[in-house]
Amino acid sequence: MALDPTIKALLGAMAAMNAPPMSEGTARHAREQFRTLTVGLRQPQWVVPVGNVEDTTFAGPTRELAARVYWPESARGIDPVPTILFIHGGGHVLGDLDTHDNQARALCRDTESVVVSIEYRLAPEDPWPAATDDCFAASSWIFENITGFGGDAQAVGVAGDSAGGNLAAVTAVRSRDAGRNFRAQLLIYPAVDFSFEGPYPSRFELAEGYFLTLDDMAWFGMQYAGKGAPVEHPHLSPIHADLVGLPPAVVVAAEYDPLHDEGVAYADALAAAGVNVELIEAAGMIHGFYDLGGISPAAAELVAKGNKTFASLLH
Repeated sequence: MALDPTIKALLGAMAAMNAPPMSEGTARHAREQFRTLTVGLRQPQWVVPVGNVEDTTFAGPTRELAARVYWPESARGIDPVPTILFIHGGGHVLGDLDTHDNQARALCRDTESVVVSIEYRLAPEDPWPAATDDCFAASSWIFENITGFGGDAQAVGVAGDSAGGNLAAVTAVRSRDAGRNFRAQLLIYPAVDFSFEGPYPSRFELAEGYFLTLDDMAWFGMQYAGKGAPVEHPHLSPIHADLVGLPPAVVVAAEYDPLHDEGVAYADALAAAGVNVELIEAAGMIHGFYDLGGISPAAAELVAKGNKTFASLLH
């Protein structure tokens, strides 16, 4: 399918800015760029309404970490509803509660669930496995305090986009191994393999011109894992994990995304392990389209489809 025309125009405008690639700058500068592209450009009419939003903290392995809890309009504190741990993307280097605020809001609205969006330590200041430890600590916090969230310990899900999809997949593996499984997982264009030798043609066929570039991916990988990383470790590259017994999954793969083939490969690996999985092929979309519903009706429709498919596994 052709690239979505609205997104094509956005990519053209970004190219005309002729900004230096993230891979040529510092993590601090890349974070500033990302906040400008997300928080800075977000229009008030794009903000998804939810019932209530509350900022809080949880105990990470090394320090208190921020969290933001979104309550759906349907939550009245009487009947339990599902609870979702949401993990933001950004290459394990960028992103925060604000950059992904609207994605968390849409997830809350579409699934009619309590969504708990969390902060985690970022690279390069805190490289792997710091983020995985923070996300696992967040999952334990939610399970252990479920009465303060949706109230149903049997209906806890995990979701994330890009690097957050990687961390969501890893958290699902670690939680299963700890004997505390999620009900379902939503993996939005996840990065699942840190080996550059993997059989993923989309990395090279879509290496430039579609927002996320191959150079960006390599730079993110170096910040997060560094040289000599154990790329087949299941808590780094979950495609190398034992996937048997993992919760049902929804995997979203964008057509014009260097990570497309990784997402498809992970969906196939889950299915081969006996996991119930639904792959959503987002035709005409690029990496990051989950935050573009405000400008692209096609993106908004696909976001709703992914979220509501996830909801069908939670309720």
